[in-house]
Amino acid sequence: MKTEEPSSFKFQVTSFNDDDDKPREACGIFGIYDHPEAAALTYFGLYALQHRGQESAGIAVAKDMQIVEHKGMGLVSDVFDMDQLGQLDGGSAVGHVRYSTTGSSILTNAQPFRVRHRKKSYAVAHNGNITNAHILKNELEEAGSIFQSTMDSEIFLHLFVKNLQFGFEEALVKTMSRLEGAFSFIMLTSKGEVIGMKDPYGFRPLCLGKLNGNYVLASETCAFDLVEAEFIREIEPGEIVIIGEDGVKSIQTPAAPNRAFCIFEFIYFARPDSTIYGQNVYQTRKAHGRRLAREAPVNADLVMPFPDSGTYAALGYHEESDIPFEMGMIRNHYVGRTFIQPTKSMRDFGVRIKLNPVKEILKGKDLIIIEDSIIRGTTIKTRVKSLRKLGVRRVHMRVAGPPHRFPCHYGIDFSTRGELIAARKSVDELRKYLGLDSLHYLSIEGLLNATGIENPQGHFCKACFDGCYPVSFDELVSKDCLEDTC
Repeated sequence: MKTEEPSSFKFQVTSFNDDDDKPREACGIFGIYDHPEAAALTYFGLYALQHRGQESAGIAVAKDMQIVEHKGMGLVSDVFDMDQLGQLDGGSAVGHVRYSTTGSSILTNAQPFRVRHRKKSYAVAHNGNITNAHILKNELEEAGSIFQSTMDSEIFLHLFVKNLQFGFEEALVKTMSRLEGAFSFIMLTSKGEVIGMKDPYGFRPLCLGKLNGNYVLASETCAFDLVEAEFIREIEPGEIVIIGEDGVKSIQTPAAPNRAFCIFEFIYFARPDSTIYGQNVYQTRKAHGRRLAREAPVNADLVMPFPDSGTYAALGYHEESDIPFEMGMIRNHYVGRTFIQPTKSMRDFGVRIKLNPVKEILKGKDLIIIEDSIIRGTTIKTRVKSLRKLGVRRVHMRVAGPPHRFPCHYGIDFSTRGELIAARKSVDELRKYLGLDSLHYLSIEGLLNATGIENPQGHFCKACFDGCYPVSFDELVSKDCLEDTC
C-alpha cells in the first residue's frame, strides 16, 4: 500500500522578494555614444546599476540608421548572452533596468521604449515618474495617439514626435516643458545621437562621463567605475545634453527655484560606492549613523545591521558610540526569485532562508539594530521575534532616516499611505508592534545636515517624511495623498 509522506516533507515553489519590506526605485539608465563595443559596455553599465531595478532589462543600439533592441524579463545576466550582445553591434547604445512603479511588470513595459516616425527611429529609457501622465495621455489619445504600453515613459515619445515640426532641439525643449514630476531620460536616435535630460527639480540622478574620448551617461557613477569611464559632472536640473558628432551640446531649460533631489538616494537607493551631489554615498550613510548615535544613545553590548540595509549607518553609529560592531546576521546571497519551501511545518522559512543569526554572538546580549528605513514593518517584526526566541535579552532599533508617513509620487513604489506603517502608528505603537525595547528615528534636520551639503533644505525632496510635495500631481494618482500635506 502506498502511504503519503509526512506533511513536513511536502514542498511548494514560492516566489521570493529579496527585500520585501524595502522601497523600490523605478529604474537605472545608461547610454554611450559612438563606441565599437557600445552594447557590451552598456551591458556592464546596467550590471553596475542592477540594484535600481530587477524586473526587466533592455539594450537598444543605433545601426545603419535603424534602432535594434533586445529586452526581456529578469536580471541583466538572465536577459543577455554573448550571442545576443554580438547582434547588437551598433555604435551608440542606451540601456535600462526596471522596477515598475507605473505600468505592469510585463515584457510590453520593458525598456528602452522604441518608436519609428517618418523613417527615423527613437528609443528612450526613463527613470522617475511623470505626475501629470494621466492628463497628457488623455490629451494625446483625443488627438489620435495609440499607446502600446501602460508606461508613462511612452508619453514622452508621443509628445516628442508631435513637436518635431519645430525642429529637433525645439522638440526636446517643448516636450520637457509639458512634463511634470520626476524624470531623467536617455534617448537614442537612429543617427546614433545620445540625449540626456533631467527634470527642472533634479529628482533623479544622471551623470556625464567620458571613456577614451567617447561620452557616457548613467544614473550613478558606479557604472562609470566598472567600464573605466571618467566622471565629468552631473546633469543639471532642467538640462538637456545632446551628444553627437560635434561633441556635447548643453541646452539649459528653466530650472525650478529650489532643487528636489530625492534624499532616499543617500539613504537607500544609490550604491555606496557612487558619488551623488558631490558626496560619497558610503561616507554619507556613515555620517547618518554618527548623527543617530548622538540623537539616540543607548547602552548595549553590540551594534549590528540586518544586512545589507543599514550596514554603513551601523558602522557610523559604532564609531560615534564606541559600542562594538558585529555582523550578527549572515546573509545568503544566493537566494533566487523562487525557492522550494516546506509547508507549514517550517514557519517563517522565507525570512530565514535569507538571513541566519550567529547564535554565539547574539545569545544573552543587548543589541542595537540599525535599519535604513521601516516601510511596512512585516519582515522586521519576524526577525525581531526570531532574535527573542534565540535568547537575545534586549533589542533596540535605530533608523537612519525619519518615519515614512506620506506616499511618494516621484518614482518610489509606495503610492498610498495605507502601505506605510508609520502613517498608522505612533513611534511607541510601532515599537510595541515590532517587539522592540526602544525605537528611535533620525530627525529630518539630522538627516539633511549629515549630508554635508550647504543649505540642504533647498536641495532635497523629503515629501515621504513631511508631506511637503515640491511638484503637484494629478489627483487621480492617489486620493489619500493630500491629507496633512504642506
